[in-house]
Amino acid sequence: MDSHQWNKIIGSVLGTILFVLVVRAVGEAIFFPEELEEPAIKIAGTETAPAEGAAPAAPAESLPDFAAAIPAADTMQGGMIAERCMVCHGWDKGGPAMIGPNLYGVVGRAKAAATDFDYSPALREKGGNWTYEDLYTFLLQPGVYAPGTKMAFAGIPRTQDRLNLIAFLRMQADMPAELPAAGAAPAP
Repeated sequence: MDSHQWNKIIGSVLGTILFVLVVRAVGEAIFFPEELEEPAIKIAGTETAPAEGAAPAAPAESLPDFAAAIPAADTMQGGMIAERCMVCHGWDKGGPAMIGPNLYGVVGRAKAAATDFDYSPALREKGGNWTYEDLYTFLLQPGVYAPGTKMAFAGIPRTQDRLNLIAFLRMQADMPAELPAAGAAPAP
């Protein structure tokens, strides 16, 4: 092949590329894609911001009988689930706060009580102690339980995983928190 034929080949390739770019630019100028109101594909673990003025919907899930569910829960499995929490939390006695507060003795402890951690106003306003019901609901969706919380965690959707984690956290204390009476109605 001589140089004249190479010039034709290179010119054809460059002409094709230029043609594709022009067609694309014209197509984008003519057709405007519609913006979706909500994602076409929902990915587990992501949250969409609620509309202004709208309160987030509370999860429509009934609470288990903690007097029976916590003793039946698998604390070993709960410890494996808790490994996800180790990035932000510790549960060693007297351990310091990290990205999140230390969770040693959290079951039954007052909410926002760790003195070495700056809690969000949303969690400070909750008041009261961390009951089994509160932990169960919080672990499902922290952002729904306490809108405005600093905890950027989507939650634990599986019921048994939450129960296992709560059983594990219950054991991370000098004296495990008492279980509620069997069949006791959860606090509102």
